[in-house]
Amino acid sequence: MLKRKDLLGLYDCSAEEIDEILTEADAMYESLDKGGKCGNVLRGKTLITLFYENSTRTRTSFELAGKYLGAHEVNISSAASSVQKGETLIDTGMTLNALKCDFIAIRHPMAGAPKLLAEHVGASVINGGDGMNEHPTQALLDMLEMRRRFGKIKGLKVAILGDIKHSRVAKSNLFGLKKLGAEVWMYSPATLMPQGIDRLGAKIAKSREEAVEGADVVMGLRIQLERQTGGLFPSLSEYSKFYGVNDAVMKYAKPGAVIMHPGPVNRGVELTPALIDGKSSVIVDQVTCGLSVRMAVLKLLSRYREERL
Repeated sequence: MLKRKDLLGLYDCSAEEIDEILTEADAMYESLDKGGKCGNVLRGKTLITLFYENSTRTRTSFELAGKYLGAHEVNISSAASSVQKGETLIDTGMTLNALKCDFIAIRHPMAGAPKLLAEHVGASVINGGDGMNEHPTQALLDMLEMRRRFGKIKGLKVAILGDIKHSRVAKSNLFGLKKLGAEVWMYSPATLMPQGIDRLGAKIAKSREEAVEGADVVMGLRIQLERQTGGLFPSLSEYSKFYGVNDAVMKYAKPGAVIMHPGPVNRGVELTPALIDGKSSVIVDQVTCGLSVRMAVLKLLSRYREERL
């Protein structure tokens, strides 16, 4: 049973809560495979997606998750809202609260924005990514894919390579995977590796080969040029040559290892096209896992609201 009104991150979620979400999401995945898109779990409830940054996968899957469970769904883009007139996040939240919404999925460029919003609204707030902080539902969908693929998370070696410094995905995965007993290795240029992340449980590799050696999962991360001030690496071509994942690097992974990426992928930079489109890639299936996870989170938060609020 979730013990919270909101899902703001995995740092403060227990292993039991994460496992409950994954178990419910696995059931949602099976239901979707059988055409289950007409639920009534959220009938009479309203989900608002409030996105201050661009998104395809996260926003669309939240919208469909709400609709497939029977909720009314409203999308608000900051570019077409009163934010452009100077409205603050708290004022926006209070307006939505007055409209009696039940759930708000928010993406915001500032770390901590979902927490600030959650403190001022009665709706359940779900973090769809806040700055360089966390992206809990992305990590949950990654873990769902791993669990479906390998039947477990405990004991897996997960190698995460790419722009770790700017990645909220890397941080949420680290928090969640460690709590479920996985070993997390990270590798990137020194300029893209946040100081102290080893104290949170990550193992820092000295090379791509060391990171990938014996790995069950190899996860590439997008180079986030929009969050960088420049000068963190010479060029995309040099990054690809010295830090990208290719067939030669994947030979160090465990037989049957899978390739993952939160998307969108910079083809030929973090991963080669051959790996992205190859048999070991589960990047497309991750999208279905994302829909399943977001359906599960909405259902479990709704249950909490009915029993506790």
